[in-house]
Amino acid sequence: MQATVATFSPETRSGTVLLDDGRQLSFDASAFDRSGLRMLRLGQRIVMRVVDGRVEAINHIALPLD
Repeated sequence: MQATVATFSPETRSGTVLLDDGRQLSFDASAFDRSGLRMLRLGQRIVMRVVDGRVEAINHIALPLD
C-alpha cells in the first residue's frame, strides 16, 4: 500500500501518513525502525505494510527516471 507522509517526529520516530483515499493512519517507532531510514520528509511517498489497520512497516518508493 502506498501513502504520503503527513507528519513525522524525529524525536519519537513516529508520525502519520495520508492514504490515497484521504484516510490517515498513524505509525509508531517500530514501523519506522524497520525501514532503515534516518528521516522522513513531509509529502514523501512511501510504501507500507498494514495488518489489521496497523502500520507494521514502512519504506521509501524508488521511482524510475524517464
